[in-house]
Amino acid sequence: MKMKTGVQLAFMMFVEYFIWCSWYVTMGTYMGEKLHSSGVQIGAAYSALAIATMISPFFIGMVADRYFAAQRIMGVMHLVGAVLLFLASTITDNTAFYWVILLYSLLYMPTIALSNSVAFYQMDDPGRQFPWIRVFGTVGWIVAGLLVGNLGWEKSPATFHLAAAASLLLGLTSFFLPNTPPKGIATDASASLGTQAFVLFKNKPYLIFFIAAILVCIPLSFYYGFANPFLNELGMKNAAGKMIMGQLSEGLFIMAIPFLFNSIGVKKMLLLGMTAWILRYVCFAYGNIDAGSWMLYAGIILHGVCYDFFFVTGYMYTEKKAGDQIKNAAQGLFTFATYGLGMFIGTWFSGFVVDSHSVTDSPIPHDWKAIWLVPAYIAAGVLIYFILFFREKKQLSTN
Repeated sequence: MKMKTGVQLAFMMFVEYFIWCSWYVTMGTYMGEKLHSSGVQIGAAYSALAIATMISPFFIGMVADRYFAAQRIMGVMHLVGAVLLFLASTITDNTAFYWVILLYSLLYMPTIALSNSVAFYQMDDPGRQFPWIRVFGTVGWIVAGLLVGNLGWEKSPATFHLAAAASLLLGLTSFFLPNTPPKGIATDASASLGTQAFVLFKNKPYLIFFIAAILVCIPLSFYYGFANPFLNELGMKNAAGKMIMGQLSEGLFIMAIPFLFNSIGVKKMLLLGMTAWILRYVCFAYGNIDAGSWMLYAGIILHGVCYDFFFVTGYMYTEKKAGDQIKNAAQGLFTFATYGLGMFIGTWFSGFVVDSHSVTDSPIPHDWKAIWLVPAYIAAGVLIYFILFFREKKQLSTN
């Protein structure tokens, strides 16, 4: 791969994830401040990405693969997305806001797969080259979070303006990315959704893991939707910027995964991940902005263990169980079940929980201790279920 191509792909990944972080992390805080949204309404807005995750494989498999060069359709989607992001910043009605966010999500989520396609098509050795390109996406997320936090934009429509400007930039520059032509034939929808991988459910350990993965997305949804509003209600300054510590820990812990996968095994890694979910929410439940602020920071930093040791390990486990013939279908099924179905359930449920613990006549309008203990209990339940029923007979390795 030429240096120029590598720079183009790194820029693409940087802006792709810069856009996402710019508006997504602080949307719950913005909705509560500007739209006076309830917990259910905030949860519904976050569920839009889960819905898009479930629908976008149809688009990628049935339309984009057949008719369009990946970089061109990505450009169009980001250009239209820029308009929708700006429109979202002008809306004061919760129902209209939800539909705009849903429509935007339906456009944005397929661009993640399209950006990956553009990158892979240009690479001579994807296994070695792709991680170095993809890491710029994490850098983009971090830079966006630092900008939003340090500029004090968490409650401002400026977050959507920033995301819209970045979307416009990527939309225009996408047309100048290296050409990634369509395959010429439509991918089968069942393959895109991963239904060919249903054969894995005949393997009891994988079925137990798969169910646990869906259930653990419920506590995950609490963090994505309500961590930033929680930190802002407690009075943490530059909460969005400080939440970036979670992405930094994610980047650090991911480097340890190949070694640990081989040395301690998949079960212990998954157990560590689920235990981290419990610890995170206990820290949030009992932390405060004064003497207990270290617990808030611990809860943020634990994101690396929570995400890497369960979801990244889960993708690796899925690939090893599936084998070469159905590994793409298996990864599609895992994504559909977790970031689609699991997150959809979790975003709605978390909204109901937050609303049921609202407090009147208090400087902090929610009983956050009671709220955070709910996902802690759920994670503990999933952990117990996993310990009791998961039995992987053979040791898997990254080799």
